[in-house]
Amino acid sequence: MTANGPVDGGRTPLLSVHDLHVHFKVRGGGWPWSAGRTLKAVNGVSFDVYPGETLGVVGESGCGKSTLARALMNLVPATEGKIAWLGQDMGAAAAPAWQQVRRNVQMVFQDPLASLNPRMNVAQIVGEPLRTHEPGLSGDQVLERVKAILVRVGLSDTHMYRYPHEFSGGQCQRIGIARALILRPKLIICDEPVSALDVSIQAQIINLLKDLQQEMQLALIFIAHDLAVVKHVSQRILVMYLGRTMELAEKRSLYAQPRHPYSRALLSAVPVPDPRLERGKVVQLLSGDLPSPIDLPAGCVFRSRCPEAFAKCAAEVPPLKPVDGLSQAACWLY
Repeated sequence: MTANGPVDGGRTPLLSVHDLHVHFKVRGGGWPWSAGRTLKAVNGVSFDVYPGETLGVVGESGCGKSTLARALMNLVPATEGKIAWLGQDMGAAAAPAWQQVRRNVQMVFQDPLASLNPRMNVAQIVGEPLRTHEPGLSGDQVLERVKAILVRVGLSDTHMYRYPHEFSGGQCQRIGIARALILRPKLIICDEPVSALDVSIQAQIINLLKDLQQEMQLALIFIAHDLAVVKHVSQRILVMYLGRTMELAEKRSLYAQPRHPYSRALLSAVPVPDPRLERGKVVQLLSGDLPSPIDLPAGCVFRSRCPEAFAKCAAEVPPLKPVDGLSQAACWLY
C-alpha cells in the first residue's frame, strides 16, 4: 500500500495527486470593507491512477468532484499540493507544458449539448483538437480521422456537417466522446457523463466507454452520483465529502464492507432491484444539513452528521490510513 493507494504491480501511475487543495476567495457579506472568506472546494485529496484502470469518484452534490476534475486539467488553479502526469510534476508548469499534457488527457463533460459549440458542425468540433495539436495534418487527413472516430462511437460519417442542436442528448455525448478520443489520449476524465441522459441511453454510453477503454487501453476517472453506475465501470472508488477523501477502496471491498460511516450511508441508499430486498432494506439516514464549505466543522468534516462521532472527531482531522489491504479510510474508528 502506497501513500496514495494500493501498489499496482510496480507500474508507474499515469497520474499522481498528493494533498491537492483548491480554495476560492469569497467576499464576505457583499460589503466592500467586509473580510473575505475561503471556500475550500478540494481540501487535501490524494490518489494515483494507473494505465487501463477506472477510478470512480462519488459523493454528494457540492463535495468537490467537478472542481477536482477541473484542477486535474488546470482549468482551475490548484492552491497547493502536487499533480504529476507520467511522473512530471505540473505544479510550476507553464502553458506549453500543459498543452502537451492535454494530448494525453482529455475530458468528457456532464451536459452534452452545452459542451459543444453551437456555431460549429460536427466535423469542426471533433477535428478541432487535431488542428490544435497536429497542425501538420492536411484537411483530408483530418476529415478521415474524424470519420473513423465518429463511426467508432456509433455515429455515421453522414452526421459530419450537422450542428449540435440537430442531435439527441445521447448523440451529443457520443460527439463529445469522439472529440476526447480523436488525439488517442491515455486518460479521460468523465465528469458525470451520463447524469443528463435517459436510463437506457446511460447504459449505451457506459458500455461504449468500457469497450473503448479495453480497445484503446484507456484509463478513466469516472465521476458520478449513482453508485450503481460507478460499481459497473470502476476498479477502485474514491468517496468524497466536503472536499476531503473519506474512503479509497477496491470496488469489491467498498461494496461488500464499506469502512467509513459516510460510505455506509451512501451505499444504504442505493436501490436494490429485488422488491423484497428493497422493502426490507435499512437506509442509514444522515442527520442535519450539509455544512457550508466556507465554514467547515472542526476536526472531521463529517462528524456533525456522523452517527458514530465521539470527542476526538471534533478535535483532530483523521488522516487517510490503510484499514486492510484493499481499503483506506479517514476515520478515527480505525
